[in-house]
Amino acid sequence: MSQDRIIRMQSSASKHIVITRKNKKKVERKIQLIKYDPVARKRAIYKEIKWKGKGG
Repeated sequence: MSQDRIIRMQSSASKHIVITRKNKKKVERKIQLIKYDPVARKRAIYKEIKWKGKGG
């Protein structure tokens, strides 16, 4: 079975959320990436957040 898990990442500049994958076997910590935020129209740090509600 694959070790990839779907995670949510939220921008530090706005409330924009990106859904991506993370290999939980290789990466045990929460990840941070610099990505383009279309709401703020600039590059921002995206941090991993918890899932809310059903389905995760």
